[in-house]
Amino acid sequence: MAISVIIPTLNESSTIARTVTRTVALSFEEIIVSDGGSTDPTVPMVQVCCDRVPSTRLVTGPTGRARQLNAGAQASRGDILVFLHADTELPPNAKAVIESAMADPKVVGGRFDIRFDRPSRWGDMISWFMNRRSRMTGIATGDQAIFVRREVFKQMGGFPDIPLMEDIEFSRRLKRLGATAPLAEIVTTSFRRWEQNGPLRTILLMWTLRFLYWLGVSPVRLNQWYRAVR
Repeated sequence: MAISVIIPTLNESSTIARTVTRTVALSFEEIIVSDGGSTDPTVPMVQVCCDRVPSTRLVTGPTGRARQLNAGAQASRGDILVFLHADTELPPNAKAVIESAMADPKVVGGRFDIRFDRPSRWGDMISWFMNRRSRMTGIATGDQAIFVRREVFKQMGGFPDIPLMEDIEFSRRLKRLGATAPLAEIVTTSFRRWEQNGPLRTILLMWTLRFLYWLGVSPVRLNQWYRAVR
């Protein structure tokens, strides 16, 4: 089974070259970077990678993570789609463990456990709760490198075209279609978002947004508030 890794970008020049290089080393059949209008050197940096590695491609489109993920998926050819954030690193055995999980025809997709790139008490606590919550609820965030069968992705209509919570809504719909694999293997992601506004403040913000989302508040309204608070 061929696996395509899709990486959405928007002004990710500080991380994208490293992420693409490390992902290329894992021998996936295809890597697609889906850019949403970067104004920094992200696009030329990715193009250099594409020129060097035939399995790597760049697509461009409207800004918006859901739209970029869907554009990357549409351009891909793999049987399995892996959605990877630009500041997240897959484990060395990522390809093998995805293939093993997806060998079971009952499994429609899955995700990885997570840790942060800068060990700290806050980081350890946050990642522990994220992993535990995900196992209990079957819901994953984009940081956890969600993967899915192509035909299931098409059946779902891709990621919902909403400005926030697209990963939560996607994984909620995904688990209704079959079993999902909560892989114990770990992806390493950046702690920068938590550091920018402070870990406690960010935790409270994210919990509040998700609580309001479960109550039915529109993602459009939540995104406006998120941008104002951030």
